[in-house]
Parts: sequence; structure tokens; C-alpha cells
Amino acid sequence: MNLAFLKIFFRFSVATSMLSAVADRFGWYPQEISAWGTMEAFTQYSNQALYFLPENVMWVLAWIATIIEIIGGIGLLLGYKTKFMAGLSAFILAVFAVSMSIGFGVKSIMDYSVLNAVSAALAILLIKEKPFELDNLLAKK
Repeated sequence: MNLAFLKIFFRFSVATSMLSAVADRFGWYPQEISAWGTMEAFTQYSNQALYFLPENVMWVLAWIATIIEIIGGIGLLLGYKTKFMAGLSAFILAVFAVSMSIGFGVKSIMDYSVLNAVSAALAILLIKEKPFELDNLLAKK
């Protein structure tokens, strides 16, 4: 199998899954198919996962996670700073996996395929080919 094709697929799948979660938090999906529907609902969900942290810091952590997902998702789609964005994405997804495991049990990370997303982000780091990456254009200057 062509590694370049795999890298494109991994970039697209990790990026769109993270950006879709952000779109859900911003209420961009119809309510009947939303997991949270609002940033407030996502913050409450995060508070359940990280029940041992004070509630008054959860909105900050929820926004930090959201900003990381936006930056990582867009960066992966464009192929901009791809290695950094893949590492950043793997990190935030691993943080989600640990948080969900603590708050809801290990089954939750399997139900939401969080480990698959972490693995895909790590695979991006390992594939040396740079297909359709903005990094290629920027390196030529």
C-alpha cells in the first residue's frame, strides 16, 4: 500500500474528527445529532470526566482543548507544520483518552475510538512522505 495515500487518509480522518467535535460544541449541527450542542454542555461533560478538578477551571481547560483541536485540525488538513500538528493532535487525544478513562471507564475510549485517533495521529509522525502538504510549498521558498 502506498504510504503517501495512508498519510493523506490519516491526516483527513484525524482532522475532520477533531473539527467535527468542535463544530458540535459550537452548535453547528442539528440538536438531534449533537453530542453536546453547546460549549457549556461540553464543559459539563469535561467536568464529569475530570471530576477531581475544581469546576471553576473546567471552562478554561475546555477552551484550551477546543483551541488545540481547531489548530491541529486545520494544520493537518492543510499539511502545515504536519509533524508538529500530528504530535499536538496525538497529545490532546491521549489527554482525552486518559480523562475519559478516569471519569467514565476504559470502555468509553473504545466506544468513541479515541485510541484509534491517537494511533492515526502517531502514524502521521512516522510516515516520511509529504503528499499534498503546504509544508512542501513553504520549503521551496
